[in-house]
Amino acid sequence: MSGASVDVRGLTWRPWGRRDRVLDQIDLRLEPGERIVLAGPSGAGKSTLLRALAGRLSADDGELAGEVQVDGVTGLLLQDPSAAVVADRVGRDTAFGPENLALSRDDIWARVEDSLRRSAFPYAADRPTAALSGGEGQRLALAGALALRPGLLLLDEPAAMLDATNAARVREAVLAVAERSGCTLVVVEHRMAPWLDHVDRLVVLGSAGGVVADGAPARVLADAADQLRGAGLWVDDVAPVVPEVVATAPGACLLRARDVVARPGSGRGRGPAAGVGPFDASLVRGVVTTVTGRSGAGKSTALGVLAGLAAPTSGELLADAEWAPRRERRPHRWRSRELAARVAWLPQAPEHALVARTVRDEVLATSRALGRPAAAMEQRADALLETLGLARLVDTDPHYLSGGEQRRLGLAASLVHGPDVLLLDEPTVGQDRSTWRAVLETVLQAVTDGSAVALATHDGDLLAAVGAATCTSAVHLGADVPDLAVVPS
Repeated sequence: MSGASVDVRGLTWRPWGRRDRVLDQIDLRLEPGERIVLAGPSGAGKSTLLRALAGRLSADDGELAGEVQVDGVTGLLLQDPSAAVVADRVGRDTAFGPENLALSRDDIWARVEDSLRRSAFPYAADRPTAALSGGEGQRLALAGALALRPGLLLLDEPAAMLDATNAARVREAVLAVAERSGCTLVVVEHRMAPWLDHVDRLVVLGSAGGVVADGAPARVLADAADQLRGAGLWVDDVAPVVPEVVATAPGACLLRARDVVARPGSGRGRGPAAGVGPFDASLVRGVVTTVTGRSGAGKSTALGVLAGLAAPTSGELLADAEWAPRRERRPHRWRSRELAARVAWLPQAPEHALVARTVRDEVLATSRALGRPAAAMEQRADALLETLGLARLVDTDPHYLSGGEQRRLGLAASLVHGPDVLLLDEPTVGQDRSTWRAVLETVLQAVTDGSAVALATHDGDLLAAVGAATCTSAVHLGADVPDLAVVPS
């Protein structure tokens, strides 16, 4: 295997229904074996450019112009790793690419074993894909990309859903693969600092969809650090300034979990599939409950149980009797309208929650279903969209937003109807420094307004900011998750 060369000339892309171009006249040349970090504000087109390099942009979906030439096989890790899952077992999923290359059975499974090992995947090949956390799904998607033995490896925030230790190990694994194979590597990251000492180039896209900086990382930062920081990029690891918030006094406890265990398969609809427990939690008005733990510990599943999307296998989750509908205190027994009126859930993969064809309709979907006053809800929706940097996109199809924009849209849609309980799964993934602060301020405002918030995250800056700004309680989940081993190059 050797690195692929890439030549991009005049690449322009505007999805149907969107006024502005996402990519505008991109010219880019990548030499074989180069390692590149691709950065830019949320919504600048980073993921779109990766899809273009992988041949995944289509004129059926928008206005497409320009030319992309890639001299080699391409492997792509998507921002939402669940979008790439094609099989019910890890090994079969990893084998999908080599099978389509018509390799022999022995060659296919040799690649599967090698790729799972080199991607630092912590489980055996017979692990069910439905039982993986978001971070584990990222590593599986990485294994699938590596199994193609690509000359061009494209990674869209490969460590965004991992705890700090495992994120570092995955970075080591990616760099070891690049060193061993000589492949051309393009990594999209908002938190780019840990990569910069190990890559050749830093390419920065601006909010208007063009390249605004390109060169050796040290030179780009020396020439344009203030400009990039002003555009919202995480130029360094300095913690963001925490907004001043007056913490409200804790109110009533709305949900209480005691010794809750949830096993795979207990969810309904888009509910959780992996297991968790036992854990205790109390969701109190005016308090943020932080849910932490290693990748695979069950944080998303715990939120799904608290959201009424899964019944506890054992233990109990009970709502306050005065707050519960029909005096039914078990949330998983509530009717859909009863649940939606009281509890909002932002999933780890925000695209899974999209139900409308425009951003405005998406934000208002729940309030309309609940019959809330239209004028008041529209006013609240406009205010949230403005705060979260989405006001210019009100007529856009949500499926054409970036991952970070979809996450902020999901937060706005969760809040418009004024739920008493707000459950957020990794709300700051995919955010630049400016949109990160907007998410934080929106969450803190919900707390000030009297919501009980549960927040699952690996974002240490977010945990510190929330702890400094308002009342918190903590749930730390443990799990028998194997340590990741990085295979040397």
